[in-house]
Amino acid sequence: MGRDHFYGMNRFSLLARFLTFRKELITLWRAFVSAETPVHLKALMLLVPAYLLSPIDLIPDMIPLLGWVDDFIVVPLLVSLIVKLLPQKAPIYRRTADGAKEIDGTYRRR
Repeated sequence: MGRDHFYGMNRFSLLARFLTFRKELITLWRAFVSAETPVHLKALMLLVPAYLLSPIDLIPDMIPLLGWVDDFIVVPLLVSLIVKLLPQKAPIYRRTADGAKEIDGTYRRR
């Protein structure tokens, strides 16, 4: 169970992280084209493609494979950070029949 279980978890968490990154990219795009997104956050979003296109990297791209590793680490971290900075819509509260407050289940983060 030890080794096989460990490798299976690594693949699962890598796939889960990839799917999360994909959703975050979609969120960033929607926020970028949205009129409600503050201009400073839109400017921050432009850092992601600028970093990918920039000749200045933490590890130069001329080093085979290692040059891409920093791109695979820095870009998802930048994307996650910017998504966390995006403003969220306030959750909608409604009253139940007995007068208690309840959060509307349709509320989702963009």
